[in-house]
Amino acid sequence: MVRVAGSLMRRVLGVDLQDELKKHVAAKAADLVRPNMVLGLGSGSTAAFFVADVGRRVVAGELPGLRCVPTSFQASVLANENSLTLTTLNEVDTIDLAVDGADEVDPHLNLTKGGGGCQTEEKLVDARAEQLVIVVDSSKLVHRLGEKMPIPVEVLPLAYRQVGQKLTTIGGKPTLRMAKAKAGPLVTDQGNFILDTEFEQMDNPGQLEEQINNIPGVLDNGLFVGLADKVLVGEEDNGKLSVREL
Repeated sequence: MVRVAGSLMRRVLGVDLQDELKKHVAAKAADLVRPNMVLGLGSGSTAAFFVADVGRRVVAGELPGLRCVPTSFQASVLANENSLTLTTLNEVDTIDLAVDGADEVDPHLNLTKGGGGCQTEEKLVDARAEQLVIVVDSSKLVHRLGEKMPIPVEVLPLAYRQVGQKLTTIGGKPTLRMAKAKAGPLVTDQGNFILDTEFEQMDNPGQLEEQINNIPGVLDNGLFVGLADKVLVGEEDNGKLSVREL
C-alpha cells in the first residue's frame, strides 16, 4: 500500500497526487498483460502511464511476442518511445486485451470518452477486444453520463452544421470544439470535427448512442455503452492510495 498525506490537490514528490493515482492504477492494469498477447493501447493520461509500465516489462524481457494496436496517433508515438511492437486492426484476428482510460464512468460501467478527440479509433479497438479494462482515478466516477462533460460527436467537416441541427432536434446542445494552439476547429486524427453535445436527460445512453450514430455525417460518438468488462479505480483515503475494481 502506498501512503501519501494530503488532499488530491497537493503535490507529492513534485507530481500532483492525481497523477500518482493514475500511475498506481496503470501499474495494476499492466500486471494483466501476458506474453504473445495482442494488446489494445488506449489514449489519454492514465493510459500513457500504462504504456510506460508495459514498455518497462518489454525491455526487461517479460513479454515476448507482444503486439500492440494503438487507438490514436498519441498512443502510437508513446508505444514507439517505449519499445512496443505495433500492429493494426487489419492485421490481427482479435485483440486479447485492451486497456483504456475514460472521461466518465457510471455505475453500470458505461463510459464517456473523447475528451482528447480519439473516441472513434478508441471505440474500434475497444469493441474488438476480448476483454476491455478501463483505468481511471476516482474523479471520473459519475452517477450518470454527461454529468461532468458533453458527449463528443465526430462529424465530417462538410456536414457539421447539418449534424448540429439534427442533434438539436433530439435534445442536444452542440458546440464545435475549437483548437487551443491554432485558429479554427480542432481536427481529429481522421481529419474530422467534433461537436461537444450536452444532453440534459440521458435516461438510456445505449439508445442515445445509436440515435446519434444514425445521423448522416456522424462517424461515431463518445458514448461507450456495454463495452467495459472491468474498471480499475485509483482512490485515496486518509493518505492511502489503493485500487478498487468495479
